[in-house]
Amino acid sequence: MAQLQASADSIRPQRRAFWMRQLYQWHWISSALCLIGLLLFALTGITLNHARQIEATPKVVDRAATLPPALLAMVTGEDARKAAPLPDAVADWLDESLSAHVAGRAGEWSADEIYLSLPRPGGDGWLSIDRASGAVEFEVTRRGAVAYLNDLHKGRHAGPVWGWFIDVFALACLVFSITGLFLLKFHAARRVSTWPLVALGLVLPALLALLFIH
Repeated sequence: MAQLQASADSIRPQRRAFWMRQLYQWHWISSALCLIGLLLFALTGITLNHARQIEATPKVVDRAATLPPALLAMVTGEDARKAAPLPDAVADWLDESLSAHVAGRAGEWSADEIYLSLPRPGGDGWLSIDRASGAVEFEVTRRGAVAYLNDLHKGRHAGPVWGWFIDVFALACLVFSITGLFLLKFHAARRVSTWPLVALGLVLPALLALLFIH
């Protein structure tokens, strides 16, 4: 019995050391992955919270052009379509001539014109093509770097790839937080303020929400 007890006592420190190594490994890897993202989202959290106090002066850029006859022939007609993209050749020409990135973008085709809404982080935009004359109007509105970063924080008009990045970043933050919680548990015996501080982090926002959010 004494030998079994001694064997169990020797296994416990080894098991603890194993889990400590694993937790530290995952904790520092996830913290490295999250570092820049956490700084970005923390900063934009402040700017979003004070959006009314941060004034932005929108800059509007207008451009105009006329489709060449060969390209105009690709968009003429009186048919109405919804969510149909422009032909690739037309989209390429608009990109080269007006810096209008419309490839694959859904447009609204009426008998008279084709209209594309072009929202983007930190701004807006639109493009219209007269189906009879080929006249193109393109307008872009930019609201500055702060608005751009705020929209990235919200994932607004940032595209699917940025949405995937936010999901992966959120998972990395979960790993960082959960491994940190377990590390706190391992060290709590030597740091008496650990659990009171953790409890404060839970109770404080809960109280603020109950008392001041109606």
